[in-house]
Amino acid sequence: MAQIIVNIIIATGVTTLIALGFALIYQTTHFFDFAYGIILTSGAYFIFLFKEWLHFPLIISAIIAAILSALLGCLIDFFIYRQLRKQGATSLILLLASLGTYTVLQNVISIIFGDTTRTIRSGIIKEGISFLDARITSVQISIVCVSLLLVIAVALFLKKTRTGQAIRAVANDPQLAEIAGIKSDRIIGVTFALGSALAGVAGILISFDIDVTPTMGMNSMMAGVVAAIVGGVGSISGALLGALFLSTAQNVGAAFIGFQWQETIAFILLLAFLLLKPQGFLGKS
Repeated sequence: MAQIIVNIIIATGVTTLIALGFALIYQTTHFFDFAYGIILTSGAYFIFLFKEWLHFPLIISAIIAAILSALLGCLIDFFIYRQLRKQGATSLILLLASLGTYTVLQNVISIIFGDTTRTIRSGIIKEGISFLDARITSVQISIVCVSLLLVIAVALFLKKTRTGQAIRAVANDPQLAEIAGIKSDRIIGVTFALGSALAGVAGILISFDIDVTPTMGMNSMMAGVVAAIVGGVGSISGALLGALFLSTAQNVGAAFIGFQWQETIAFILLLAFLLLKPQGFLGKS
């Protein structure tokens, strides 16, 4: 049981980051951005590039990877989504464009890095720290701490800064925000940078704990999407609650019926909430 609790805490940290980044982009653009999954994958491959191929220090590699992930998200928005928005594209067209973007960029990653599984070496392999009959590695402790700090930082940014307040205004009512003098396209670009940075960091953290593959982003993104919906899109505390609920269900289920059922459990929860409580725990109808 102690190990299950530790696993839940670790999974909750990363899933909260993914859910928060996805929710920020979804709220301001009002469409399901499939390309968010490839941003997550890019974070893992960027740090692999700088850490393993170019032999940069770990911290420098992580910072560069997060910045490049944010930049990639901004470029996708500027060259694809913004042009479609100017033409009055519907949410369905934007969704299809994002799915195409995901497919193209995933294949670009496969061409550059290959389809083989990659591993990022974060240090000498050591036995995990014993804690209440459970084991947790230093990398996993770092994952939890970084996730918690970033969630707090984003919450403060959204509540205390003018840009954060503008993001919330555009998310609540884009037309009213425009009337108030807020440039929606600029704020959406900032949101893509912030959400993509969170996705990139999540990809980096995941790459430290498990192997890296070109398809890793989709499953991780869907876990974040389920957490965002379960918790209630638009609420940071909701993203945290949804991630905790999903991680608990998946890890308890894995302990009793097997790890191969984790994705099935996630989608059962998603269907249940869409049917019975589509606004999630803390969302609005």
